[in-house]
Amino acid sequence: MIRKFNKISTKIKVIGALLIFLIGGVIGTTAYLTQQNTKDALLINIAGKQRMLTQEISKTIFYAQYSNIFDFSETDKASHEFIEGLDTLKNGNKTQGIFIVSTEEISSQLDKIDYLWGNFYKNIKDYKQMAASSIENKEEMKKIVDFIHTNNTILLENVDELVTMFTNHSEGKINFIKTFQIFAGILLFMIFIYSFSQLRSIESHVDSFMQYSKMLADNEDISNLAPIQLEAESESEILEVSDTINCFINKINAAVGHSNEALLQSQKASSKLEELTDEFDTILDELKDRSLASKHLNNSEDIVIASTEELINSTKKLTNLKKELDKLIKNCQELK
Repeated sequence: MIRKFNKISTKIKVIGALLIFLIGGVIGTTAYLTQQNTKDALLINIAGKQRMLTQEISKTIFYAQYSNIFDFSETDKASHEFIEGLDTLKNGNKTQGIFIVSTEEISSQLDKIDYLWGNFYKNIKDYKQMAASSIENKEEMKKIVDFIHTNNTILLENVDELVTMFTNHSEGKINFIKTFQIFAGILLFMIFIYSFSQLRSIESHVDSFMQYSKMLADNEDISNLAPIQLEAESESEILEVSDTINCFINKINAAVGHSNEALLQSQKASSKLEELTDEFDTILDELKDRSLASKHLNNSEDIVIASTEELINSTKKLTNLKKELDKLIKNCQELK
């Protein structure tokens, strides 16, 4: 498993996958949260508008009370907008792409505003009914106006609190985006450092391999080639190539060693035979008048000469073998 991870292709794939995953995660998360913040901005805008609507409703009621002009068109319009806005805040709006903000705190605050609005709106409808009736009840209408004034302040305060909650919720998402981007930036930097270190390691190992290959090609003496040495954690592809070259080098070293040893032994045997030949020549000179001895000695001499020729031929063949091995390095130099 470790050997597999040390492959150059595996390292590149892992680094690439990490970069793609992280960059994709950053882009996707940022886009999603940015879209959510846009929707949150709409909710904050709607909640902020609710404050204006309650004030608009209260203003039109006060104006009708003290001017005796009972035109409730603005009141109805503002009330309708408030009801629609409150429904959007509570249940969302698929048309506008607004979804419910499902936090317990905001849901509880919306329920409270809904309750306050129910009482507030009931008094507005009661006031409108009294204003439309032929029987005027100034005292009762004044009580309703006072109730609207008091509850408008309470409703306004709760709507303000709701706006603050939506704002804090949106800012929390913004802070999360910032934190996530910082964290992602740190991870990207760490991946960059890791990638740089791995590339430097690969470059170093490849450079060592190329330097050794160049040295091997430039070396004219192949009598004792040293195997290439790489770190155990080197890339597996380079290790496989170096193992193959080392195997080839070991075979060359063994062949050269055997040929040198055989050549040396052949030279020693040839030298001994020459010494024997010289001794036979001396003996022949001493026994040249003895025909029988001469005959046997001549036969012995022939055998020695034949053996010497065979050894000389063997020596020549071993010498040619060494020459062929010497040519191997020259061919490597020509292929550079």
